[in-house]
Amino acid sequence: MKKALIIPAMAGTAALVFILAAFTSKVETRSTALREIPKGCVFRTVMGEERSDSSFIYLTPDRVAVSITRGLSWIARAQNQNGGWGAGSHYRQDVMDPHAVQTDPATTSMVAMAILRSGSTLTSGEYSNQLSKALKYLLNAIETSSADSYNITQLTGTQIQTKLGANIDVVLTSQFLSNILEHTTHDKALQERVKKNLNTCVAKIQQAQDKDGSMRGDGWAGVLQSSFATTALEAAQANGAAVDEDALKKSREFQKNNYDAKTGESKTDRGAGIVLYSVSGSTRASAKEARRVQEEMESAKRAGKLPQGAAPSAENLEKIGFSKDDAIRYSTAYEVYQSAKQTAQRDEVMDGFGNNGGEEFLSYLQTGEGMIIGKDQSWKTWYENMSGRLIKIQNNDGSWNGHHCITSPVFCTATCLLILSVNNDVERLIKMGKEK
Repeated sequence: MKKALIIPAMAGTAALVFILAAFTSKVETRSTALREIPKGCVFRTVMGEERSDSSFIYLTPDRVAVSITRGLSWIARAQNQNGGWGAGSHYRQDVMDPHAVQTDPATTSMVAMAILRSGSTLTSGEYSNQLSKALKYLLNAIETSSADSYNITQLTGTQIQTKLGANIDVVLTSQFLSNILEHTTHDKALQERVKKNLNTCVAKIQQAQDKDGSMRGDGWAGVLQSSFATTALEAAQANGAAVDEDALKKSREFQKNNYDAKTGESKTDRGAGIVLYSVSGSTRASAKEARRVQEEMESAKRAGKLPQGAAPSAENLEKIGFSKDDAIRYSTAYEVYQSAKQTAQRDEVMDGFGNNGGEEFLSYLQTGEGMIIGKDQSWKTWYENMSGRLIKIQNNDGSWNGHHCITSPVFCTATCLLILSVNNDVERLIKMGKEK
């Protein structure tokens, strides 16, 4: 038997060369495919007639594609039997085993959004099964939640709730349902179920809104919960959910008011004293209005209504048709966006708490998405810088984890994947940023 396993030297060498060549060819083919056809290209084929300017498309670099693949593989293995993922308790931030913690809707939603953005859907892709299980888990959480509760889970004291806010689960779940809705056309019953549950989440978010436009139940960095609530309402509105326009407006105003464009100072009292947390939310909340200002000004200049050097001031906006109140609001939003996005990318601001926690990763995500929504070409520079930062700190097993506050490797890995694959979602984000 042993003799049968002995391969002559030359034959063994030839076999080895053949295997290595085949393996190298496979890797090169996969690498080329990743570079030429981004894994999330599904987002570029379902958005209808409006196409983003081709100059906004940024194909995934090989090194980023490898990083994403490793992260997805790790996070798929971290899914629990009930279809969810968990971040664990605030009181046990040292627990890094994803199967040693309870699942929660907030973390599950972040993972599901990362899988979706990376190219898998409910009917196709390497992780479609994991995505389907996550959707069922989240729908069940909503449908079994109390109608009187602002949230969709009875869990309390999770890392995500303690650091971001008590109602973060419903906020992130709402955003995921908005994202997944367009991928449910194959199953009309499921599509209607998702729509119904999305409206339930929106209603809970609006009920939990305070008079100043923030979300009740602040955590350590509650400004981030309110920032993601703004994002969730915008996404829900874009998908036809029953969003109260006044509630959305108040939500945006709260975020914009956390930053003074004239002085460059941020209000950090609800952001754990960290400028990054507040300023990233201001960037994201002002992006849509800033984009309208930019587009209206460019149109007016082409039509000869304004000189080429005209600034986007309230006075000039009035000249091209904005009401006095809108001119003031939109010009302020433009100033906030232009100043806040620069502040959010300064090295000393990006350092946040001094090292990386889930809050830092979330802030980076808000800044980048805001720039794409605003059709800001400088988002590519942000992406190159950010992807380089994240690849350097990826763990050997493919995960990421925080070093303070939100330490959960599941939550941090999901957020980093959302950042690294954001270029796959350009079409949807740009469409969401266009005012009707």
